[in-house]
Amino acid sequence: MEALEQKVWWNYLETDLQKLLITSRFLVSTVKSWGVDLPGGEDEFNDYSFVVFPAAKAYEGFLKKMFLDLEFITNEDYYGKRFRIGKSLNPSLPKEIRKDSVYDKVVKHCGGKDLADNLWETWRISRNLVFHWFPNEKNAVTLDEAIERVNMITTAIDQSFKTCKL
Repeated sequence: MEALEQKVWWNYLETDLQKLLITSRFLVSTVKSWGVDLPGGEDEFNDYSFVVFPAAKAYEGFLKKMFLDLEFITNEDYYGKRFRIGKSLNPSLPKEIRKDSVYDKVVKHCGGKDLADNLWETWRISRNLVFHWFPNEKNAVTLDEAIERVNMITTAIDQSFKTCKL
C-alpha cells in the first residue's frame, strides 16, 4: 500500500481528513495483527464497518471540498447542514430533481461519466452501505471488504485529483 503522505493530493486535504484516512489504515493493520481470541472467544468480528468509518468520513470531507473548489456547490452548501452528497451524486434521480446535480457537473467538467460513476459507486458502497442498516439488508462487512472499501476511497480521490485537475 502506497504511503498516503506520498499521494499527490495529500496536502490538498485538511489535517482532520488526513488523520481520518490514517486512522482507517491504522485500523486495517491493527485488526489484521489480532488474529484469533477476540472478545467472546470469537476468531473474527461479525462486521468490520468500524475500519471503514474514518475513511468514509474523510471521503465525505474530500468530496465537499472538491465540489466547493470546482464551484459545483456554494459556500452555503459547504458550511451548511442541508447539502446531501448522496442526493447530489445519484445518477438515478429523475432529471427534474437532478436540475443542479453535482453528478452532471462532474460529467461535464471532468471529462465524462467514468469519474462521476466511480464517485457515486464509492459513495454508495463505501459510505452508505457501511453506515446504514435496514432489516432486510444486513450489509455486514468482512475484513477483506473493509480493506477493499478503504482502498476504493483512496482510489476515487486519486482519480478525482487527476481527472478534475484540482
